[in-house]
Amino acid sequence: MDTRTKTGRDGSESPEGSYTNTARPRPSLLSFPKRHPYVTTLIALLAVLVVAGAIGWWLYERQYESTDDAFIDARTVTISAEIAGRISDVDVTDNQPVRAGDVLLRIDDSVPAAAVRQAEAAVSAAQADIGNVAAQSQAQNAKVNQAQRQVDQARAALDFARAENRRSQELLSKGTGTQQQAQQATSTLQQDQAAYDSAQASVEAARSQITVLAAQAKSAEARLQQARAGLDQARIDLSHATIAAPAGGRATNISAARGAYAQPGQVLMMFVPDAVWIKANFKETQLASMKPGQPVDIEIDAYPGRTFHGRVDSIQAGSGTAFSLLPAENATGNFVKIVQRVPVKIVFDRPPDVLLGPGMSVVPTVQVR
Repeated sequence: MDTRTKTGRDGSESPEGSYTNTARPRPSLLSFPKRHPYVTTLIALLAVLVVAGAIGWWLYERQYESTDDAFIDARTVTISAEIAGRISDVDVTDNQPVRAGDVLLRIDDSVPAAAVRQAEAAVSAAQADIGNVAAQSQAQNAKVNQAQRQVDQARAALDFARAENRRSQELLSKGTGTQQQAQQATSTLQQDQAAYDSAQASVEAARSQITVLAAQAKSAEARLQQARAGLDQARIDLSHATIAAPAGGRATNISAARGAYAQPGQVLMMFVPDAVWIKANFKETQLASMKPGQPVDIEIDAYPGRTFHGRVDSIQAGSGTAFSLLPAENATGNFVKIVQRVPVKIVFDRPPDVLLGPGMSVVPTVQVR
């Protein structure tokens, strides 16, 4: 009877039907460091470096807060006409840099110039009225003095007439005087009394005229003040015929044209001052350690590869939505909490040597620690 054998992996034979398991056991992961010490060391070193790098990155990044929701901002000025008139000249072109006080445009000043001359004439007339009233007052004072002297004369005559009348009456009573003399003395006394009363009335009338002239003087002074106010207004209107730059900057979006008729309040151009800053809308969760004075690194999209420096100027007292045209009303309807953004004003340490304008994108990074 044949006996079949089976050759194992090690070359030994065994009878057919019987199996001998001579396979090596699979090595465990715990034995890997022993079998590959250099690889294990390299992996451990890389892990340490990764953990150390992650910790260093976290420690570094926690010192900074950054946002890409930031833009260049400025207080743009609307240049508009303050008087009506035809535009005689436009002295600037689009985006032209100008200095404070440079002329931007001129409006025909013939009408306001005529108004100035008319107001000057009104001032002169008012001053003449004041002088006239002053002369009349001086003359009236002389009349009062003259009337007062007449009163003094009438009083002296009256006193003499009273004494004469008293003597005539005494002589008549003693029989040494005549009735005619007594009547004549009485008549003279009555006439002198009437003259004295008339002189006093003349003084009162002259004095009352002084009061009238004083009122006229006040009225003339008021007219003078009114005329001067009109002259000031006319001069202001004349000055508005020339529109100058309120600060250093650039004229832009010019709609004014020579020969066009300008109405008061009509927008003629926009003016962008040189003084610009950054309006950065940080999340409210980024503001815990942010405060004015902290340094800021500024990257401007228009100038890649360059970093500008500035500082935090102020933090708005409220989120942006609180000051919007239609602020959110969370007390109505369903409420979903959304992280709000708060505008932060960032100013440059030095005026940038590049062209910047409102709306340009910026990425500021604030060092908060």
